[in-house]
Amino acid sequence: MKKNLMFLAGVAAITLSVGCNDAAAPETVDHSDTLRYPEEKNFKNIQQLTFGGDNAEGYFSYDGKMIVFQRTAPKDGIACDQIFVGEVPEYGKPFNYKMVSTGKGRTTCAFFTKDNQHVIYASTHLAGEACPPAVDREKYGNRYIWPLYSGYDIFMADLDGKIVKQLTNSEGYDAEATLSPDGKLMVYTSVKNGDLDLYVMNLETGEEKQVTTELGYDGGAWFSPDGTKLLWRASRPATAEEIKEYKELLAEGLVAPTNMEVFVSDIDGKNQQQITKLGKANWAPNYMPDSKRIIFASNHEYERGFPFNIYTMNGDGSNLQKISRDKGFDAFPMFSYDGKKIAFSSNRNNGGTRDTNLFIADWVE
Repeated sequence: MKKNLMFLAGVAAITLSVGCNDAAAPETVDHSDTLRYPEEKNFKNIQQLTFGGDNAEGYFSYDGKMIVFQRTAPKDGIACDQIFVGEVPEYGKPFNYKMVSTGKGRTTCAFFTKDNQHVIYASTHLAGEACPPAVDREKYGNRYIWPLYSGYDIFMADLDGKIVKQLTNSEGYDAEATLSPDGKLMVYTSVKNGDLDLYVMNLETGEEKQVTTELGYDGGAWFSPDGTKLLWRASRPATAEEIKEYKELLAEGLVAPTNMEVFVSDIDGKNQQQITKLGKANWAPNYMPDSKRIIFASNHEYERGFPFNIYTMNGDGSNLQKISRDKGFDAFPMFSYDGKKIAFSSNRNNGGTRDTNLFIADWVE
């Protein structure tokens, strides 16, 4: 979930020295690829899709022809996140997109369905037409805090914006949904049991299973491309002080996501393993097309908890490689289903503003 893309500078971090194998700079640089840093050897033909505002979680349709994303742009009258869909343009062509959410409340975490004709997303529009209030961070020592709006439920809409189905209807936060490769299962985060846990739902029957049970935030989950694994970010408060703080914030509908690691399990929650032990915030994890390697965003290299860059690693956490090099924010990576392109959000080329935009690139191994 995006929440607020500039969580970055506000993240309080503990210094941890972690060795990682930086990607070597290529011997030659294509100077026409002006949005790519020289060290970003895995990107080619980077194209900026959006210009201005906060644009994030840009995810491909199953056929790779479209992208769905969330956008806040007060200058355009979009006061808080709404969901948009656009066709993936040819290189050098503009990206045209339209709103498919209701324009009411706040939305987050959209994803295409298997038929490429619908999207799912979480929205607070049934709880109120206005944007829900932002967190007063001064109350919490100016720490970065995520609001868990209780009005969030998950809906399915067609590409004209018509809601065809409400998928969740529990009290409290339901959001952060993605679908399995065959489109039949949905994994999402809910606080329905009193904690932030993952659930897997059969979209046809509505039957579901809770797949995490440990105390702490579990969210941002994805299925592996082969459909056998779940991958997500999680906090695990351990000390009495950490547990007390987590529970107190959760009781207020809040969570502090400054210490998260990457976890993996079977799709039923069995064989759960913590993959990273990097410290700080390791999040937005996703599988690479081979279902073996993982790509994710992290601030673990930086004492002040910022910037965030994109990294890859093996499924066991080994062979950590730094992929992106922006000095601000790179995150939310997703590969097209054929593995040829990658979409991500970045602060690059924003003219010194706080704007976060969507980018796509050809992926080079």
